Amino acid sequence: MNGLKRYLIWSAIVMIGYLVAQYYKPKPTNWTATYLKEDKIPFGTYILYQELGKIFPKAEIAPSRLPVYNNLKDNEFVNSNYLFIAGRVNMDKYDYLELVKYMEKGNNVFIAAYELSDFLTDTLNLTMNSVYDYAHKNGTPINFVDPALKGKRDYIFNKGLGDQYFSKVDTIRASALGRNADGEINYVKYTFGKGGLYLLPSPQLLSNYNILNPSGATYISKVLSFLPDAKHVIWDENNTKGTIDDSSVLRVLFNNDNLRWAYYLAISGLLIFVLFEMKRRQRIIPVIEPLKNTSVEFVEVVGKVYYQQRDNRDIAHKKITYFLEHVRSNYRLKTTVLDEEFISDLILKSGINEEIVRKLIEMINRLNGAIVIDDHALIQLHKLIEKFNKQAR
Repeated sequence: MNGLKRYLIWSAIVMIGYLVAQYYKPKPTNWTATYLKEDKIPFGTYILYQELGKIFPKAEIAPSRLPVYNNLKDNEFVNSNYLFIAGRVNMDKYDYLELVKYMEKGNNVFIAAYELSDFLTDTLNLTMNSVYDYAHKNGTPINFVDPALKGKRDYIFNKGLGDQYFSKVDTIRASALGRNADGEINYVKYTFGKGGLYLLPSPQLLSNYNILNPSGATYISKVLSFLPDAKHVIWDENNTKGTIDDSSVLRVLFNNDNLRWAYYLAISGLLIFVLFEMKRRQRIIPVIEPLKNTSVEFVEVVGKVYYQQRDNRDIAHKKITYFLEHVRSNYRLKTTVLDEEFISDLILKSGINEEIVRKLIEMINRLNGAIVIDDHALIQLHKLIEKFNKQAR
């Protein structure tokens, strides 16, 4: 009995010590990119939202969790700005049409996002990309095109905040407002009637982390200076919070670290109890022999079938298909057309010797059009793919 009492006392001391240590330990920085107006974490937008009243002193600022269509349909907005700051902005055809009507009346839209919906990128003829050349340790230098706004020195932000750009822009419909050191457009405007659509591919440039940097605050003020003074400013929350407010009990638990850990401990204790109870009442489980691994035999049979049929064209087609899928998955390249541009992009992203890549793509293009493929060509294809895989990053 004394042993049990001593065990309980020491267990209680250890538990109390653990809880005290957890309570007083420094809270780690939360680097989650939420872009929420109430978040004071590095990649929240609390500071920017608080400063909107100074940026647009005459405007009534109203957050909205409605989709664009529901927010603009049957509402006559005049002299207003619509701000979207999110990791991804989703819009369908009906949202876009309402947005166009909204801009044609003289209103303006500002979107800062790493990713746009497929409908938006297709309609605007726009493609986003990131800098893959890490020669600039502190980030990619960026600046404005307008001489009146262009800084004497380029703006450079760490953590890759300014590394995003538009690799494809419809220059007939759009005008460049900013570029990086490589001349790529990183801020663009589309004109619709009396209004305009302003696109920035780097939402983290408007975050708390960047606005606390004097250079970042200056850059943000110049970015938003393109938007005219307005009577209304709509702050979109549909792409950050969603449409419906989640007021469940679990949401309250998970927003508080102490309550969240208490919840985890309770669930863990319950699972341990259930497992021990199952062990005490479980019947004896008969021993079942594990299944025999027949993978090697299967491979040998398949190899013999292919060798007997001698269908080199089918084998080559499968190897090419598997290789192109590997390229799409690992290097995010389109493999529809294997032209000179594709070869250059593959060399740049894979870091493989140019001669090997060119020989491999030329071989693939030649075999794709061949009706009959001999053993020598198939062996050459296999060797080139093996060389590529060995040198791949």
